[in-house]
Formats: sequence, C-alpha cells, structure tokens
Amino acid sequence: MRDVLGAGSLRSLVQLAWMCLFSSVPHGGAKVLEKTFEEWLRYRDECLRRMASEPYPAGLFCNRTFDMYACWPDGSPGTAVNVSCPFYLPWFEKVKHGLVSRRCGPDGQWVTVNGSQPWRDYSQCEDELEVTAEEEGARRLMVSFKVLYTVGYSLSLLTLISALLVLTVCRNLRCTRNYIHANLFASFGLRATSVMVKDALLERRWGVELVQVADWEALLSHEAALGCRAAQVLMQYCILANHYWFLVEAVYLYKLLIGAVFSEKNYYRLYLYLGWGTPVVFVVPWMAAKYLKENAECWALNENMAYWWIIRIPILLASLINLLIFMRILKVILAKLRANQKGYADYKLRLAKATLTLIPLFGIHEVVFIFATDEQTTGILRYIKVFFTLFLNSFQGFLVAVLYCFANKEVKSEMKKKWQLWKLDHPVLCCAQ
Repeated sequence: MRDVLGAGSLRSLVQLAWMCLFSSVPHGGAKVLEKTFEEWLRYRDECLRRMASEPYPAGLFCNRTFDMYACWPDGSPGTAVNVSCPFYLPWFEKVKHGLVSRRCGPDGQWVTVNGSQPWRDYSQCEDELEVTAEEEGARRLMVSFKVLYTVGYSLSLLTLISALLVLTVCRNLRCTRNYIHANLFASFGLRATSVMVKDALLERRWGVELVQVADWEALLSHEAALGCRAAQVLMQYCILANHYWFLVEAVYLYKLLIGAVFSEKNYYRLYLYLGWGTPVVFVVPWMAAKYLKENAECWALNENMAYWWIIRIPILLASLINLLIFMRILKVILAKLRANQKGYADYKLRLAKATLTLIPLFGIHEVVFIFATDEQTTGILRYIKVFFTLFLNSFQGFLVAVLYCFANKEVKSEMKKKWQLWKLDHPVLCCAQ
C-alpha cells in the first residue's frame, strides 16, 4: 500500500486551502493545512499505540490497520466495519456523528479497489464544499485583483528601470533633487520586485503535487518556508524604505520652499540614512518577534497584532508627517499662486495641478486606509480597500516615474539634446531613414 492520504480527503483539504488563500480569511489556507497535518500525525500515533496494545482475536479475521485515512480494528469475515470520522479533519465538528466503513472479505482480507487501493465509504465524513455564487464571485474578484497588481507592478518596474537609466546616463541631470528621485525610483522597483518574487515563491510552494506523507512533511517543514520568509522580510523592508523615501522627498521639498540651514552635501548623507537605514531599525525586531513567537509558514499571518504594529507604526508615522508637510507645502504654494495669479481659472488650474502632483510623490493616499487592516475590514469595505490599495500601490511607481522623470521639462530637454547628438554621430542611419 502506498503511503498516501485518502484521495477524497486530499482533494477536500487542498480545495479548502485554496478557498482560504483566495478569500484571505484570518487563519489562511496554509495554517489550515499545517494544523490538519499535525492533527493527522497525532491521530496516526494514537492508532498505532492502540493497535499495539489490544490483543488479537482467534480464528480468521481482517488485520487491524491504519490505512492513512482512518484507524481500523480487527474485522470479522463477510462484514462491514464502521468507525467514526477521524478527528483530524478540519470540518470534524460538522461530521463528528458520521461513520466511515470498510468491508472485510470472506477470505479475511480487506476489500480493495484495482487490487491495491483500500475500498472505503467515507461519504458521511466529507465536507459539503458547495461553492456558492457569492464565494465564486469573491474568488474571481481576488484573481482579478492579482492580475491587476501584477500588471501594475510589472509596468511600474519597467518604467522605473527606464527612469533610473535616464537619470544615471545623463550627467547634466545629476543633482541632489534627482539623486533623491533616483533613490525613490529604486525603492519602488525593489518593492515591485519583492512582491512578484514572493508571489512566485508562494505559487511554487502551494503548486506542488501532494501525494505521499513525506510530501506533506516537506511542504510544511520550516526549511521549505525559508524562501518565502526571506521574501516576506525583503518585501516588508522595501515597503518601509519606499515610505521613508516618500518622507525624504517631502523633507527635501519643504527645505527648498521654506529654507535650509545645512548644505545639500551634508543633508544628502542624512537622506540616505533616513531612506535606507531607518527600515532596518524596525524590520529586525519584527523579524525577531516572528521567529521567536510566530515562526509559522511564511510570516504573513498576524495572529498577534502587537508584532504587526512594529512594522505598521513607522509607516503610519511617516505617512502622518508627510501629510503635515503636504498641507504646509500646499499653503506655501497657495500663497505664491495668489501673489502671481493672472486669472482665477488659471490660478485654480495650477493649484489643482500642484496638489495632484504632490499626492503620488508623498504617498498621502496611504493615510486613507492606514487603520483599516485586512483583519479588521469585512464585506464590501474590504474589497474596496483591497482594490484601491493594490491599484494605487502597484501603479504608483509608474505614475511617479512619469511625473518626475519623463514629463519633467529638464529631462525632456536633456533627452532631446542626447537625441540630436546621436543623430549627428550616426548620419548614415539618419539619412537611411
């Protein structure tokens, strides 16, 4: 007999896991599988101890056995043997009064299917996983969300790489302002890369075929989770770095408009420490807390919200500071526009343009859903929050790269000069066109 779980139970468990993963329930599909396998091991060990301790009957009988699904006592020839549904099933409370049965043949051998697989009737132990129209709609919606943010992050990554190349190649664009923009672009690019790597690792992890018990042990082992945990840590670092480069942009623009005490050269080193160094201060304790207290699966679940706030408080702090600086800068821009306005409509247009330009730069939209966590939102509010968060976060890198690189007059002028020089250096190609 192969060392396998029952086929029906296996299908039910995997289906349950993916339903949980798609719906993002608090305990997640991975946690369900991990808990189920732990309970299955306990059930198996209890069964083996019971079989070893009970005396054997006299005469012809079907041997006691554990067929990887249920624990069977000795059976009388020509009879059906019934046992209770195994307690390790995640839906055991629904089927605890049900029975699973096997037949003991007249020859004292358990009845098999195809000569090798044990026959059993476990219909009373199956969970009724009838997918309702609402659940199917939610699943499709989550799949659509994944497609949305995958497209967004991919487009952002390509645009950000192009923007970084432009700022790096063009020497005339090298200044503190563009250095800060380049670091912000890099943080966006790393964030997009970390999210896509994490998704790829999760798909690889949960896309394997689970047949033997060893496959389950390998899947749910801590060693198998190291890759996705590393990706989770990298993603959290990149998200924090992204927010703190938002803060650097806000502080730098505020310094330009309000005035500065320190030189740009000294300030730029502080900007580097703030943007890339500050996230380490919070990611390391969060990683230690996860390893010591919640060392399960990919560290994506937030069973103890206190550990989650280690990451969320610095993001909240940076977003609130950005909001205050944003309001202060708008006040300065408003005063300058009023002093130089030529017409009411033109004044309103320029103010709206300044406002909309600053919002994606400072990440002010983050403040809207900062307190609405996945664990606290339900129903339609959750889907609205997930949509706006995924859409804005995934396409924000693209928007920032376009606004602060490709749509910038200085950059366009420099690119035009580069193009003119290239045409002068390659007259044959230009003439051929």
